[in-house]
Amino acid sequence: MFKSSVTLVSSAVVLTLASLTPAQAAVDAAAAQALFKDNDCTKCHAVDKAKKGPSLKKIAEKYKGKPDGQAKAIKNFTSGGMVKTSDGKEVEHKMLDSKDPKVQQNLADWILSQ
Repeated sequence: MFKSSVTLVSSAVVLTLASLTPAQAAVDAAAAQALFKDNDCTKCHAVDKAKKGPSLKKIAEKYKGKPDGQAKAIKNFTSGGMVKTSDGKEVEHKMLDSKDPKVQQNLADWILSQ
């Protein structure tokens, strides 16, 4: 009886501490900015103004705070597909060259932090 009570209390403590730990690590802005630039994202996107594509601020407004916001942002830069530019042309959206989920999550979190 005592052993199961200790196990139950230990489990409760672990769960409590886990809930206090942030779900996502801090954004490595320098790495995200370098990846953004190296993948030529700056050709169509800027932080605070629209170019051929929407600004990062506009993208962040669309997805920030939504439970699937990070996943949707990642899907947009990893799945390619056709997108409409500000001048009305349809072009193939370039895919991110990194397949590393942590790198993708960092980029998405950086975009959503704008």
